[in-house]
Amino acid sequence: MTSGEEKERFCSRLASIPGIHPMPSIGDWILLEVQAPSDLARKVNRRMSAGVMSVPRHLDNAVRIHVSDPKTNEQLLRALRDLVA
Repeated sequence: MTSGEEKERFCSRLASIPGIHPMPSIGDWILLEVQAPSDLARKVNRRMSAGVMSVPRHLDNAVRIHVSDPKTNEQLLRALRDLVA
């Protein structure tokens, strides 16, 4: 699977989580519209590892994540499902 295919798959899976809305993004990053971005980023980074999720300064209600390998992406999906439920 190419990185572009993994990004599409990952975006599709992210969009299935209530409260998470993928936005148009470039490169290996995905921008997500979320509620309480700073709180969510802090919780995700504690659960996964520091820097997995960041809060862009110039956008409101958004976080960004890096597209990784399928195994890591699935771990992030599980963490997000747990944290936004």
